[in-house]
Amino acid sequence: MNTEGERISDIIARFCESKADFARKIGERPQTVSNWVSRGAGKNVLNKIITAFPEINANWLLTGEGDMLTDTQPQTFHPNARPVDDLSYMNVPVIHIKAQCGYLAGYGDTEYIDTLPTMPVIVDQTYHGKYRIFEAEGDSMDDGSRNSICDGDKLLCREVRRDLWLPKLHINDWYFVIVHQTKGISIKQITAQDDSGNITCHSLNELFNDYTVNLDDVVEIYNVIKVVERSMRL
Repeated sequence: MNTEGERISDIIARFCESKADFARKIGERPQTVSNWVSRGAGKNVLNKIITAFPEINANWLLTGEGDMLTDTQPQTFHPNARPVDDLSYMNVPVIHIKAQCGYLAGYGDTEYIDTLPTMPVIVDQTYHGKYRIFEAEGDSMDDGSRNSICDGDKLLCREVRRDLWLPKLHINDWYFVIVHQTKGISIKQITAQDDSGNITCHSLNELFNDYTVNLDDVVEIYNVIKVVERSMRL
């Protein structure tokens, strides 16, 4: 049966670059570690090593019996977030669903747009064009997937200029906000467009049927860029 010092040396050889690296990981001085390797260590020290290296079999470290590693390896911590630098803000008019009638009457009126509430949106690049924030209502675009747009979501949207509607919108790249001159504002996936300007509007929720709209009856179209506000209540 090997000694405590030899078992500590085995740990250093397997998990560390050097005694100094081992000392850093457990918060001790390299000379202290050298003393442990030469003379052994007390139970408190061994418990400290087990805490720093949970994959080590405690019984093996304390007694030399069994395997060095535990049967169940600990979960590895994988960072999955990063800070974003150099952010700036853009104030965007907000169109609440309950106020859509007013928007349909005044969407082209600068004075009306200036009366709308605005919402600061964090941006990490220079945005060009006209932007609006539309609030989603209902569950027609909610199929339970990560691609869903949920009731109450606030969506940052960029206008698609009318001269870009034909011959074809980029229907495979975006969801769309469609401002119809009589039927109101809808958020849909466009799944087809023909040469006559008819677009097929599709809901993600299978309980809602597809329908067709002609672009002559549409006053504005927006690409949905991102969700800027969502309640995360479970």
